Amino acid sequence: MTNISETTEFTPQGRTLLIGSLPVDDYSKALRMIMAHTPDIPLWPQLPSNPLERMLNQFVEGLPGLTETEKSTWFDLGGPDFEAEQLAFYEEYLRVSEDHSQLLTSRFALSDKRAGGIYALRQALGDTTPAAVKGQITGPFTLLTGLHDKEHKLGYYNPEFRDIAVKDMAMKAAWQVEFLREGKLPVIIFIDEPALAGLGSSAFISIAQEDIAQDLNEVISAVQQSGGLAGIHVCANTDWSFLLSVGLNILSFDAYGYFDRLIACKKDVHAFLDKGGIIAWGIIPTANEAVIAQETATSLAQRWESQVEQLCGGDWDRAAILERSLITPSCGTGALPLTAAEMVLRLTAETAAIIKNNV
Repeated sequence: MTNISETTEFTPQGRTLLIGSLPVDDYSKALRMIMAHTPDIPLWPQLPSNPLERMLNQFVEGLPGLTETEKSTWFDLGGPDFEAEQLAFYEEYLRVSEDHSQLLTSRFALSDKRAGGIYALRQALGDTTPAAVKGQITGPFTLLTGLHDKEHKLGYYNPEFRDIAVKDMAMKAAWQVEFLREGKLPVIIFIDEPALAGLGSSAFISIAQEDIAQDLNEVISAVQQSGGLAGIHVCANTDWSFLLSVGLNILSFDAYGYFDRLIACKKDVHAFLDKGGIIAWGIIPTANEAVIAQETATSLAQRWESQVEQLCGGDWDRAAILERSLITPSCGTGALPLTAAEMVLRLTAETAAIIKNNV
């Protein structure tokens, strides 16, 4: 694992962070919400009201062999133009992977049609000096188990397409670091991997963890080589020991719903912290309005404190863990009504303030 100090100078100290999606259709409104509640580490907003910003569409632009319609997205490696597209892809990949500074004007740049939020964020930053900024990208496992060919065979099982897609995600993640770090700020990139909740299930029984780790580390390494911090976000349960073994800098998890699963890997979490790792505690619920409404910042702070007491041990007391912690919602809020999403953002800011005041 790359030590954080080798990548960029950043200590979270219990700051707040969001996951990505917001239930609005305007970047300016989204950024006002972000800046009002999480100004220390603003992120570029994803607006799922735009079909091109949904998880399986936002980052596939320019993938050789891909076809998109209003109803479906699939790949076909047998088309007449595929070989030429593939050659052009790998030629540019080899060029920019050796010199990430060339990414900014490459095919791997996110377009404003699919990621207008990143352009809006950089403009909104102006002369402000937050502690860091955050971007995000769909993870390779989630992307490749979501895309299929014309016969509905998953992309993950096509080695040729898998290699292209992983390299594409790696360079698009690195492009975000190069684009956002022009402001001279630390850049955090979360690799969103909800499909890893199915790890070990019968649906993916034939997939080796070593192969998943290889793909994840390719994206992680690209982020780190550009000077960014790479996090992985999983909003349900997964094999936490496995995930902590890859080269990530930040583990983002649903602490509200799945802390009991993570604490079973306490030794692995301590080892991760010992290497310079950061934990993003998704302590603010986002699953449904009823659960959100029954919580307060005080109850959530108490929940976090109870969890941290269980994690303490060895060199890791509550203050030391907070130093290496981010406070976040458990997932994005794009599927929630606006009033519930606003409550989640408010609870995130207020909960973090109580936690920091109590330590």
